Amino acid sequence: MQMIVGGWSKKPMLLILALVLLAVLAMQQRAMARACAEERFEGTGYIVCTFDPATSNLRLFWKNADGEPYRSFSNVGAALRDQGKELVFAANAGMYQADFSPLGLYIENGRQLRPADTGSVDGPPAQVPNFYKKPNGVFFLGATGAGILETAAFIAAQMGVRYATQSGPMLVIENALHPALIPGSTDRRRRSGVGVCENGVVRFAISDGAVNFHDFARLFRDRLACPNALFLDGGHGAGLYLPEAERNDFSWHGGYGPILGLVE
Repeated sequence: MQMIVGGWSKKPMLLILALVLLAVLAMQQRAMARACAEERFEGTGYIVCTFDPATSNLRLFWKNADGEPYRSFSNVGAALRDQGKELVFAANAGMYQADFSPLGLYIENGRQLRPADTGSVDGPPAQVPNFYKKPNGVFFLGATGAGILETAAFIAAQMGVRYATQSGPMLVIENALHPALIPGSTDRRRRSGVGVCENGVVRFAISDGAVNFHDFARLFRDRLACPNALFLDGGHGAGLYLPEAERNDFSWHGGYGPILGLVE
């Protein structure tokens, strides 16, 4: 005899619940797919991923439970799976030193693990490392959302934030391009960066091919509508983890330092 519940047999109800669950999971997967998209801007291809910090669990990662740098997106993903969570997106979160420690300010879970680097390097622009092409800046995540500030402004604000990473140079500063960026520069390579854009959304972009700083900054300002944007890394250090696109990059430097990931 088949059990009847409220005019419905139990088996059809379970089937309906299963179908609803599958539909919800499919919607979540499609939403994630829409978060990252291919873009073309003035002949160069990019992958651009857009997240709302108010509803997305964006986090920074550096060291594992044993105090060793993760170095790879796969290692971060494995650690999260042990906690019953999933890494669905990750990118290099800034420049790092030979021991994979962040170059400059690094805050994780509200704790400052590396101080801000306010030093300068003198010399012709071509000889100044990217991090020290002033102004550089800080990307941060806090209770009020995400932001990007010049390093000096971030220090002066004395904000309590949950996550922060320093990198450089700034690409876009209050809708103006960094003054040192040269139109038509022949310094072209793969580049990655982050912008805080209209309505406070966060946009990460990584180029498919070589691009100069000036054109990369214009992508953020003129196409992605980001009044503030920060360079993260270039060349062999630019990296992306995006399973839906079968991307799991590994740095030719032997690994990454700080990593920014989206956790579900």
